[in-house]
Amino acid sequence: MDDGVARVLELVGDRWALLVVREVSLGLRRFNELEAATAAPRTVLSDRLRRLVDAGVLQTRPYQVPGSRSRTEYVLTDAGYDLVPVLSAMSDWAQRHLGGDATPGVDYRHGGCGGRVTARLLCECGEQTAPRERLIAAVNR
Repeated sequence: MDDGVARVLELVGDRWALLVVREVSLGLRRFNELEAATAAPRTVLSDRLRRLVDAGVLQTRPYQVPGSRSRTEYVLTDAGYDLVPVLSAMSDWAQRHLGGDATPGVDYRHGGCGGRVTARLLCECGEQTAPRERLIAAVNR
């Protein structure tokens, strides 16, 4: 399907891919750190990292601990950073709609004041809108 949303979901529409992007955005860079943080099986994690690098969401760079062989770490590209608002929106939605007593895995907060960041729909004219207010979806099929 040549639909933008379908293509995004094909790339990051599973649990492991988005968890990897989230953990890299939080500062984890190395395979063993990502494995521990996501609890992804090694083969699954290797596959998702390769797919995210191939898609330009992550890039690799070498690092070396003194006395050890050279290894690879992962960093976000601009495309990867552009997924952070999606992660924030999902975290915000989960807090509002999944409820329960579980503590959220990540709270996205503004570095300037510490307030919680939430996802909003903002028109290019600068006006904020809501899904039920004057929002028109143009179907381009």
